[in-house]
Amino acid sequence: MKLSLQSVDPLHQPRKACRPRFCFRRRAQGFGSESGSVAIETALSFMLIMTMVLGIIEFSVMAYTYSVLGEAARQGVRYATIHGSASSNCSGPSTGCADSSAANVISSVTTYANSYARNVSGMQVQVTYPDTGGSTAPSRVTVAITYTYQPLFHVIGTSPTFHVSSQGRILY
Repeated sequence: MKLSLQSVDPLHQPRKACRPRFCFRRRAQGFGSESGSVAIETALSFMLIMTMVLGIIEFSVMAYTYSVLGEAARQGVRYATIHGSASSNCSGPSTGCADSSAANVISSVTTYANSYARNVSGMQVQVTYPDTGGSTAPSRVTVAITYTYQPLFHVIGTSPTFHVSSQGRILY
């Protein structure tokens, strides 16, 4: 009588096809040493994805803040161009202007920036009139803003400093 190895040794018997309800258990038993790797891979990929999402949020807020500061500088130039020496509410270094230090222009810039951005209290605004005519038409006016960005998520490194400026001509 001839004995086959499969009929004697129960370890080498061919596997039966599993029914769908029990297939998962049989497959899970076959992977024994890799059963925790899925949890580790999920945790690592979750950390990577969350880092990327938070980085995208931080970069978006930083770009938005830069955009708001640029628009605030343009708002200051708009205010200065229509409040030249011929205006009843004059701002600038011309004779007869009640606001020779351009404090109203700076106030216009800070009001605009505070209404659209968060925590711009460290913003420094400088208003200059580069032409010799001061705030008379058609002299130029420049509004420059310097701001050190305050990040949402504090990580190791320095905060970027924004330098934004805008220039225009006084209309009247």
